[in-house]
Amino acid sequence: MKLLHLSDFHLGKRVNEYSMLEDQEYILKRIVNVIDDEKPDAVLIAGDIYDKAVPPTEAVELFDNFLVELAKRRLQAFIISGNHDSPERLSFGNRLIDASGIHLSPVYSGSITPFCLHDSYGEVDIFMLPFVKPAHVRRFFPHDDIQTYTDAVRTAVTHMPLNSANRKVLVTHQFITGAVRSESEDISVGGSDNIDVSVFDDFDYVALGHLHGPQNIASERVRYCGSPLKYSFSEAAHNKSVTVVELAEKGSFNVRTVPLVPLHDMVEIRGTYSELTLKKFYESTTYRSDYVHITLTDEEDIPNAIGNLRVIYRNLMKLDYDNKRTRYNVEITAANAVESKSPLELFAEFYELQNNTPLSEEQAAIVQEMIEKIWEDER
Repeated sequence: MKLLHLSDFHLGKRVNEYSMLEDQEYILKRIVNVIDDEKPDAVLIAGDIYDKAVPPTEAVELFDNFLVELAKRRLQAFIISGNHDSPERLSFGNRLIDASGIHLSPVYSGSITPFCLHDSYGEVDIFMLPFVKPAHVRRFFPHDDIQTYTDAVRTAVTHMPLNSANRKVLVTHQFITGAVRSESEDISVGGSDNIDVSVFDDFDYVALGHLHGPQNIASERVRYCGSPLKYSFSEAAHNKSVTVVELAEKGSFNVRTVPLVPLHDMVEIRGTYSELTLKKFYESTTYRSDYVHITLTDEEDIPNAIGNLRVIYRNLMKLDYDNKRTRYNVEITAANAVESKSPLELFAEFYELQNNTPLSEEQAAIVQEMIEKIWEDER
């Protein structure tokens, strides 16, 4: 059975005040081309469909068009909500459109029924677990000890109807301990959203969303496919792709990738103003149309540098300097390390000073939950 693994579209996202909708429309068409070439049995989309819980109209229309293209091809699509999505909005009408082959995960209710697919090797059960926090799972299992994200996901998995004879695929959206993050992802304060990979031991393949860099966790069996586009300059070196998973008999599978070439790449370049404005430098590259972060190494600031450089690099997103003055400022800023600490870390330090004992894991989990609740209320 052939599966296409996708995630983290972030439709409607703006990067450095640039709308990414044109780029997203382009890359979704490229993904449809990959689907036509690969002819998978199913498409797995592991969350963060939209960039906001209430996405702009254009983003909703774009995703609607993409779903229509999937439905035309009469394949199965399994779609869950991520931490950026509203699970209630994303799952609207899910029971009505199941018959079309488009399956949207409902809001987590403590019970997950798998979809069963068939091939020459037997049955493949597809489980969809949307992004959940401990409070979401604790609500349905009040007698279970659920303090951490690992506890929450382990409990959710434990209550799934897992058939040991069948191959099992899980589509979920979480942060697994040891994975490499990018700047454009939401980072939970204190790292309390970490999940131990052992909770997925019963699955033959785990299709993860949340992190934008494609990567395996422990083995190819647990994988982040990454976002189809670069959403920050921390992702400039990423090679974006679609992950293709081929399941044979139980215990046998193959994972490979199909590259995705964007409408505009995201690149970082550095040099003096005179070097970067040489025609022989920029005419031999795609920099003129790329999304660009330029670091000037001139010791003196260049008057109207950003305006002049945008004549050449029309999608210049970010401009900064790296010279003696800026390096000195960085040293001064680094001395005030408190600004880089998370609220949980600051509270833990204050608690230890007041009580001569560190926060316990249970106390840290409670404080973390309170911080997240405050942030959610503010949003």
